[in-house]
Amino acid sequence: MLTDPYGDEQLVELYDADNEPGDDHAYYRALADALNARTIVDLGCGTGLLTRALVATGRRVIGVDPSSTMLGFARKQPGADAVTWIDGDASALADDVQADVVISSGNSIMHVEDLPATLTELAAALRPGGVISFESRNPARRAWEQWTTGVSERETPFGVLREWMEVTEVDQGRVTFDAYNVFEDGRQEVYTSVLYFREADELAEALEASGFGEIDLRGGFQNEPLTEESRLIVVKARRL
Repeated sequence: MLTDPYGDEQLVELYDADNEPGDDHAYYRALADALNARTIVDLGCGTGLLTRALVATGRRVIGVDPSSTMLGFARKQPGADAVTWIDGDASALADDVQADVVISSGNSIMHVEDLPATLTELAAALRPGGVISFESRNPARRAWEQWTTGVSERETPFGVLREWMEVTEVDQGRVTFDAYNVFEDGRQEVYTSVLYFREADELAEALEASGFGEIDLRGGFQNEPLTEESRLIVVKARRL
């Protein structure tokens, strides 16, 4: 995963405000409840909005993210003391976690370059029969073609923010783009991100190679069938 795609505290606060709970959060909360999960790992937890919503009596929730800035924000939020926060990626999880479910929301899994290695590490953190679930953008939709944008402005608690995006490279599913942020005082922050768009077959093969079975691929959070037109690939699998 990226080292720290959000290194600016003000941008992290805006990120948290811009990403309100939706169908994705409802899906992952319902999954945890259906599994009667006692231990949950949220990989790529970011500011912890979903992570904190997963907290329940008798439940252990672990949030993992490589961005120390995002985790710093997450640790300051109401209810954060009920979560175990880990600065790092899947390799930072101990083998004895024995989670009932591992989730990764917000397309966080797309930041992972070596997917089989990460899935193997997550399998080690799951109990036998434990479930993994995440979503990834469907490459057939070629979403990156809409990401190079003109400059837009908006009012924020920190003054007017000018922002735009520019895709700089597309190479066999590997998409690199720059996000530009210019604050009212003239300060500019530019963050380069790399996302890996993977076909459904590639996701399934990586899961199988990492010790997962009962692989279920859907086209959305409402159990929609996966088609070429699906915006997302929603994945669920069970550790063998």
